[in-house]
Amino acid sequence: MENVDKERLKAISAKIKRLRIEAGYTSYEQFAVANGMERKQYWRHESGYNFMMTTFFRILDAHKMTPSEFFKDWEM
Repeated sequence: MENVDKERLKAISAKIKRLRIEAGYTSYEQFAVANGMERKQYWRHESGYNFMMTTFFRILDAHKMTPSEFFKDWEM
């Protein structure tokens, strides 16, 4: 994976984590369980691992957010 791709994944994972915290979840485990996701799988998304878009959409659905809303301040 190229550095640019790694940086993009890092930026996405940081925003996913920020959204979780803003939603009032103090741990990734609480968020994952509350939204029917595997804890380890969700942790990987907050840690910057590559993941499937279907999982990304599930995370957006949990936050009641569209991809456009998620990427509205995207600068990469």
